[in-house]
Amino acid sequence: MEGFIEKLEEVHEFPGPYTMKVIGKNEAAFVALVLGVTRRVLDLEVDPEYSNRTTSSGRHVSLTLELTVDSAVIVAALYEQMQSVEGLTMVI
Repeated sequence: MEGFIEKLEEVHEFPGPYTMKVIGKNEAAFVALVLGVTRRVLDLEVDPEYSNRTTSSGRHVSLTLELTVDSAVIVAALYEQMQSVEGLTMVI
C-alpha cells in the first residue's frame, strides 16, 4: 500500500474531496454494506453523498461516493476495507 499512498499524494491534495466508484451486485444489502464501510472508515454519523446507477442488465449497481478525505492513508484504508464487502465486483 505504500506505493499506492505515495502516488495518491502526488495527484491529490489532502484534506479534500475524493470520488470513489464501487461496483457490485444490485442488492440493497450491497449498497448498505458499502455505505457502512464508508461511514466506519471515515468516522461519519450519516451516509456520505452518493449516487447510484444500475447496469442495463440490472445485475449490477455502480455507486459513486463523493467524499471529503483527510489523507491518502484513509483512502487506502477505505479501498482495503471495501474488499470485504459481499457482492463487490470492483472499486475504482
